[in-house]
Formats: sequence, C-alpha cells, structure tokens
Amino acid sequence: MGPMDLDEKFMMEALRAADRAGKRGEVPVGAVLVLDGRVLARAGNATLARRDPTAHAEVVVLRLGARRLGNHRLTGATLYVTLEPCIMCLGAMVQARIHRCVFGARDPRVGAARLLRLQSLRRGLNHRFEVEGGVMEDTCAGLLRSFFRERRRRG
Repeated sequence: MGPMDLDEKFMMEALRAADRAGKRGEVPVGAVLVLDGRVLARAGNATLARRDPTAHAEVVVLRLGARRLGNHRLTGATLYVTLEPCIMCLGAMVQARIHRCVFGARDPRVGAARLLRLQSLRRGLNHRFEVEGGVMEDTCAGLLRSFFRERRRRG
C-alpha cells in the first residue's frame, strides 16, 4: 500500500468520526491520530457536548493520543483531519510535536495551514511539521455542505 493509499485509508477513518460527530449535532469534523501505521486515537468535534470551545476534533484526538502514549509528545505521529485546521489546532500540533498533518477540505474562513508557509512564522516556531491538504477533499467538503444545508433547512 503506497503513501496515498494510506492517507485515503486513514482519512476514511476520520470521515467516520466526522459522521458520528454530525449525528450528535456537532459540526462534522473528524480526526485520527496514527503512529507507526496504527490508529492511536480517533475523535470528532465535541464542543457542544463538552461545552468546551477548544474541543475541536484535532485537540480531542491529541489529548486522547497523549493519554494513551503516556507522553505529551507525539513524535512521529500523523494527524488526519477532515477539515483544514484552525490556528488553535495547529498550535496544539506544534506543542505535541507531531510529524505530519493531513487534511481533507480547505477552510477559506478560518483554515490556517497556509500560515505555516510564512517564513517569518516558521522561523519563530520551535517545531515544524509537514502539512498536506486536499486528501479526499470533495468527500470531506460534501459532508460539511450536507450538514449545514440540513441545518439551514430546519431553521
């Protein structure tokens, strides 16, 4: 299985977590944390259920993964997420020292992955990691579109 096949495999896992979050009434964003080819943790958005503005799927999955590893450093891990991370989530990834972030749909409003390409910002970070976007982008974006269309329909 090539790297792209693995990215799609784990993005499918993230999509399942997103779908579960959407069924709970959360914005359907899902994340999967992978280390050494194995899923370490999976989570969906939980801001409503936890009454916690930081309970984005990425932050929740980083917390779960750190707890399971017994270490706040997630060196070598890849985080798969269905939507481009916001600046808070990217900051959490820097602190966790992940190796790579792979996201699906781009978020033109609050997505912050493009900020990591700014040399002035990169020089100030104490950790850098790879970011790849657009993996299964249409499927990830479609899930979000459907959720918000249904929400608007219900009023």
